Amino acid sequence: MRKFWNWKNQDGETPERVLELNGTIADESWFDDDITPQMFKDELNAGSGAVTIWINSPGGDCVAASQIYSMLMDYAGEVTVKIDGIAASAASVIAMAGTKVLMSPTALMMIHNPSTAAFGDHNDMQKAIDLLEEVKQSIINAYEIKTGQSRAVLSHLMENETWMNVRKAVELGFADGILEDEKKTAAEPFMFSTKETDNALWGRITAKVTKDKAMSVVAKNATTDEPVPQGRKISELMSELQKIKKFI
Repeated sequence: MRKFWNWKNQDGETPERVLELNGTIADESWFDDDITPQMFKDELNAGSGAVTIWINSPGGDCVAASQIYSMLMDYAGEVTVKIDGIAASAASVIAMAGTKVLMSPTALMMIHNPSTAAFGDHNDMQKAIDLLEEVKQSIINAYEIKTGQSRAVLSHLMENETWMNVRKAVELGFADGILEDEKKTAAEPFMFSTKETDNALWGRITAKVTKDKAMSVVAKNATTDEPVPQGRKISELMSELQKIKKFI
């Protein structure tokens, strides 16, 4: 069986456990396979504390999504969902289990009506239609709890196969915020101006030369026998400073 989920930090070395959901939700049987959902549940409950779920999935089996959603809603710890690629169809249902749902600035979420394949006479077709309507209403339940939108609005969005970037998803309540670069937000803000730095340097040099010149004049007029400080002439230093200033 190819698992569509992968746990990290299950050993408890870090305080936060990470679950990655990638690809199609349940490529293999889930509906009539008790092993698969039990395996996911056992791994979910193998630890405790906060869980971060990274989602990049086009969707898949709505029954699998429903069970995963229920397991996450029942989980005692905080669940943070982070969508870095796409959370479409059934994957969007799983995302609704997040205590907090964050999306990358480039991520997408998509919701639409459920679909199925049917075979038989008109009675079989009607049963399939009725089933799809019930499935749709069950999905709306999850969307309604998270977004606070009316069922009529949510039904309309699903009818039209609605694609949402992060700003639209936040506006409609499907997401709570944008994934931010923690390195950037943690850095101290600063601004560097070459011109201002050069001017500040020129000011300090000029002040130093002026001070040395004043001290030299005082020393020459002093009545004490203290020696006059030796060094380059003030005129020479001023000439050099004028040369430097051309390059500032």
